[in-house]
Amino acid sequence: MEYRTVVMYVEIGCFVSSLFGWILVCSTLPTEYWTFSEVSNVVLTTGNFYYNLWKDCVSDTTGMSDCKEYPSMLALPAFLHACRALAVCTVITGFFGGVLTLIGMKCTKIGGSEITNTRVTFAGGITYLVSGFCGMITYSWWANQIITEFLDPNYLPQKFELGAAIFIGWGGSILLLCGGTVLSYLSGKGLPSSNVKSSTERSRRAATYASAQTRRTYMLPATASRVTLVPPMFYEGRKSQASIATSATRKASVTFNRDSFV
Repeated sequence: MEYRTVVMYVEIGCFVSSLFGWILVCSTLPTEYWTFSEVSNVVLTTGNFYYNLWKDCVSDTTGMSDCKEYPSMLALPAFLHACRALAVCTVITGFFGGVLTLIGMKCTKIGGSEITNTRVTFAGGITYLVSGFCGMITYSWWANQIITEFLDPNYLPQKFELGAAIFIGWGGSILLLCGGTVLSYLSGKGLPSSNVKSSTERSRRAATYASAQTRRTYMLPATASRVTLVPPMFYEGRKSQASIATSATRKASVTFNRDSFV
């Protein structure tokens, strides 16, 4: 199996893993189980409290549940606003990373030339990396906040624990980071040597100039010596003197002919 074929299959695997990671991250946004808490001080009744980025909910063992969105956006803490923004950035950048990777992979012929596909694949890998970092920061910051409040003995309000959505988000972010890293590394691998040589030769080629008459491109010779053009009046020698004498005899002959005609 050729090296280029191996790279193509690895790119497909990285794209699929990154796509699954992006789907996992997207699935955590509408999920309420980012944090949960269980209260069982009532006889035969247990209350479960859980909330996420957008709303908080409560349910009991009787099957009754109720969710309510946050009443005021400006009254929310700053870290909740930051987690919302990072989560949305994770979804958006992951979507564009998938589009760029799908266009630039070696198994597709959408991007054009191989060098163009390489650049598009590299851009898709970097976009996946940004998406993975945004997701990892979101879930890690949220988990750190919950763990800090839980371990603080002076924290009087109700304490919560980490929900299933945090672990799903961590898994999706890891898949995005791994897929983006491998895609960025393998974006320039598997190219034919002729394409690489032609690109380097084009970058090192000397500057060209276009002729006004033919509009064609000519190359200056690499070893040609510079020639300084000087007007004819500065050339001295037998040839210049002979040309002056020839022009004088022509003028004299012209005058003689005119006189003879008159």
